Amino acid sequence: MASRVSLKSKGKAGKGSKGSEEKSIAQCFKEWSTWTMKKAKVVTHYGFIPLVIIIGMNSEPKPQIYQLLSPV
Repeated sequence: MASRVSLKSKGKAGKGSKGSEEKSIAQCFKEWSTWTMKKAKVVTHYGFIPLVIIIGMNSEPKPQIYQLLSPV
């Protein structure tokens, strides 16, 4: 028993659509900006506390690491 491969395209295809190969500049910009914001969110999420610790370690007077991490 051989399986059949369907060549039907999935998704919406409008009357004036030239295909998925040609994207408008606005659509490319939207995808790029969305991707950039997702990456910036991850970098900010995981980088904020280490950045605060590094800035605190380089300040005067020089605190110990436990002084930076303690809530008091």
